[in-house]
Amino acid sequence: MASLDTIPRIGKPTLELLEAAGFQDVESLAKAGLDDLVKELVRANRILKIFKRPPTRKSVEKWIFQACDIAGITRESADLSSMPVNYELSEQVIPMITNAPFAIPLPARILMERQLVVADIPPAILLNRYSGDLDVRVEHRVPVSRPQKPPAAFSGNVKTISKSIQRLEIDASKLKSTDEISASPPTRPARPPIQENNRVALLRAPKESTNKGRNPQSRWYIRGVLHSHSGSIWFGAAVTLLLLAVIPASVIAATLLLLSGEIPDTFGWVPGWLLWIPVSLPVVGIFFLIFGSSGTCRVCGQKLFIYQPHTKNSKAHHVPGLGYIIPLCFQILIFRWFRCTHCGTPIRLKE
Repeated sequence: MASLDTIPRIGKPTLELLEAAGFQDVESLAKAGLDDLVKELVRANRILKIFKRPPTRKSVEKWIFQACDIAGITRESADLSSMPVNYELSEQVIPMITNAPFAIPLPARILMERQLVVADIPPAILLNRYSGDLDVRVEHRVPVSRPQKPPAAFSGNVKTISKSIQRLEIDASKLKSTDEISASPPTRPARPPIQENNRVALLRAPKESTNKGRNPQSRWYIRGVLHSHSGSIWFGAAVTLLLLAVIPASVIAATLLLLSGEIPDTFGWVPGWLLWIPVSLPVVGIFFLIFGSSGTCRVCGQKLFIYQPHTKNSKAHHVPGLGYIIPLCFQILIFRWFRCTHCGTPIRLKE
């Protein structure tokens, strides 16, 4: 079977996305339904986050036609619609399910590279409405009979060894006396120390030098899972606090400037430099859209600096009258770690 990299203008990210959707070769891609393939690619890209936007329908249709040309399969445009097949009626599927009591696990390397959690893993395919060819593999195992030992010969009440069994010769050079064993006890070969993956260990816990001399019960003790975009989260917290301060200041400054123009006798003391406060509001808003709105939790993926109307976690940072976002931003800027407002997981920003 031809591999997918033989299709022109398909890069490595596209190959990875197609393989994640279950298409390993050109033949399976050539027989796929267009609608079902587009849905599978959208779902796989939403989980793996390979592209910012999933491939368009036109691009997917072009890949299918190119795969048909390579595989020598003739298909019309009308044949590219979804073609679900009920494979549960196939006689080959029943023994496949019987001989496969468990699913093949997803490699841990992919989970770490793509930062996936259990909830992000999609369910298995439905065999009663699956599109494309199904690779059915059934292994027929034949039980191997163990060789039987020859029966022992009996002579009266004494059991004798069969003549067909040959005695094994003993290597006298390997024999040791009890004095030699007691004088030099056997030494076991030293096992090499098991070294944990530095990347995984750093992800779980900070370095020893980070919390050296700090009280584990204080807020200055950095704890939690290391965030993959620590600098972006810290800058997002700073921009969020600045935006929350600039919005009311802009309203007050604009009001005073308006009154100074309408009633100069009473509000003539208003300085003209206050105009820079409302002018800076759009600039701060742009930075918030770039850094603040994209700040998410390392574990649950929820937005950190955008208010969401649902029940917050009991461990979330909260101050009566200030809500959740402002205390969260101060916690991030001062202590370099925080608890997620939505799932309560401790996340740190320092190694």
